[in-house]
Amino acid sequence: MVTFDGRAAGTPAAVWEASERFADLPGLALPAGRTVVVAAHPDDETIGAGGLLRRLALTGRPAEVVVLTDGSGSHPGSRTLPPTELTRLRAAEVTDAVASLSPASPVRLLGFRDGSVREDRDALTAALRTAIGTDPVDTLVVPWRGDGHRDHRVAGEIGAALATELGARLLEYPVWLWHWATPDHPDVPWDDLRVLPLDDADVTAKRRALARHVTQTQPWSSAPEDAAPLHPEQLRRADRDVEAYVASAPPPAGVGAEHFEAVYARRADPWRLATRWYEERKRALTLAALPDPRYAAVLEVGCSVGVLTADLAGRADRVLATDLVEPAVASARARLADAPHVTVEQHDVRTGVPGGPYDLVVLSEVGYYLTRPELTALAGRVRAALTPGGTVLACHWRHPVADYTQPGDDVHRTLDRALGLTRLSTYRDLDVALDVWSADPRSVAQREGLAP
Repeated sequence: MVTFDGRAAGTPAAVWEASERFADLPGLALPAGRTVVVAAHPDDETIGAGGLLRRLALTGRPAEVVVLTDGSGSHPGSRTLPPTELTRLRAAEVTDAVASLSPASPVRLLGFRDGSVREDRDALTAALRTAIGTDPVDTLVVPWRGDGHRDHRVAGEIGAALATELGARLLEYPVWLWHWATPDHPDVPWDDLRVLPLDDADVTAKRRALARHVTQTQPWSSAPEDAAPLHPEQLRRADRDVEAYVASAPPPAGVGAEHFEAVYARRADPWRLATRWYEERKRALTLAALPDPRYAAVLEVGCSVGVLTADLAGRADRVLATDLVEPAVASARARLADAPHVTVEQHDVRTGVPGGPYDLVVLSEVGYYLTRPELTALAGRVRAALTPGGTVLACHWRHPVADYTQPGDDVHRTLDRALGLTRLSTYRDLDVALDVWSADPRSVAQREGLAP
């Protein structure tokens, strides 16, 4: 039986965290264009989509938030928080919480009575349509229609109909699913779930935003009717390093050899690795980020025409460089013909990591061509192929590209979790993300004996 008593513990967060199915879920591409997030009640937007709000804000595309009800029904029978006072407090809380995640996001409060979404469906639909306005909407984010809670179901149905009307992409976020279901429950929409990876800063920001909903997270007196409506276990369920959404579109497929063969057929050096200052600067950043001056065995995945490979060859006793397609391999071999300690092979890392062990693995501009499950699997294989003190370096373009199955920032979030190594250094500018992880947690100064 589905229940909606937030004061009850529900399914422990640890049960969901122990499910390996989350690791196999496809990634969610961050919405582009105009995004509108709809909440049935104040706090749904933070519980279900707080990470998305923050991520969009950081990319300079803040979402708009529309809250359907006034939240006045969360403390029935309370003498401390009568409905009029509760309405005032919850309006202030949701405004404050959204501002902490996305300062430029407008919040529109439609003010319908809590629990009346079904009864006020027509009026609410008209009010939401007016709140959205006439400007095109690219993505509409709404409560999941299968969440079980009546307000969430009807809010999701209204949102789905409006998304069709507006020609917008629809994303639905579960809230109560994690409370009443378990990973093996038949109603969990595993096939349609996509996940947005969150880093530690995202999770912390979401946690702090949820704490702004004081009426929902803190008791107001010792009276039972003044207990916090959200059980600590429900807060823990919202504290994951991924945010899950139900998406009707098929998950992105990994980019295969045919794509790259067509790219190299048009130009021998498709990304102008040998001639662009951007690429030269990025290689310099890459080499400077390596924590050791020299490596015995290096694996470079996705070497393209071998420009970075040549630089790595100067820091290594042995290099194995791989690429998916023959034209890239042929160019790299020609470039490195005078470097007998470098081997270039055609290889698809989806099938495994060749050879090993390696004390350095470089993943430069390759991760976003893999799906999230493929990238997670690769991280595990790379970890297993490292020497006891081995290092992994990843470097990726941060701007959205249609060919990518996931953004570069999400590649790094996934690797950070999946590798299970100490992150030694992080670099970000507007264009590039670069991280270094190592099984040896010592800093460069510590390796040199300059620091304890």
